Amino acid sequence: MKIGIIGAGQIGGNLTRRLTALGHEVRVANSRGPETLGDLAEETGATAVAASEAARGAELVVVTVPLKRVPDLPSDLFAGAAEGFAVLDTGNYYPQQRDGRIDGIEEGLTESRWTEQQIGHPVVKAFNGTYAQDILDRPLPAGDPERIALPVAGDDAAAKQLVRDLIDELGFDTVDSGGIDESWRQQPDTPVYGLRAGVAEVEKALAAASKERPEAFRA
Repeated sequence: MKIGIIGAGQIGGNLTRRLTALGHEVRVANSRGPETLGDLAEETGATAVAASEAARGAELVVVTVPLKRVPDLPSDLFAGAAEGFAVLDTGNYYPQQRDGRIDGIEEGLTESRWTEQQIGHPVVKAFNGTYAQDILDRPLPAGDPERIALPVAGDDAAAKQLVRDLIDELGFDTVDSGGIDESWRQQPDTPVYGLRAGVAEVEKALAAASKERPEAFRA
């Protein structure tokens, strides 16, 4: 698969490492320019590009940047993407710790619904509560009783299935956590956030979530 990754931090970098190792064709970008990604490109075989070029030909585009940086992404971010491409959003809102106040989220939008509005394309939310190092260290074959399950939210059934299939290939189970308006169930400080557990425990954690945003994650 052709995959564009926008953001080369811990999640973006480790997804680049795993996806290239699995044989996917990856174009990776960050906010500082492709010349700063030489080491990652050399290590993985990914192609370092400008953010405006990351989606060229991509069937999946991963947006993994701080939420406060989402409005700064290029207006032509998805120019040249493959027909029917999907977008994977790994983002979280950390108003006190990093992002400052984002009015739409404070007024009740889920983090990924707000991201959709900024980038002009539906998203699938996954990996937002995953420890970055687990992407490298904890993949297991399907059926292994110790395999970790990740919640996946999204409104587009085909896009969600594409992401779930890719996560399975990466070595993790998945749980359908509903649509984007239900993705508050996996936002920061919910029971599933950071949970290293199998399908049954992840389902219980999603069901136990409260829609009220915790005080520590309000502006």
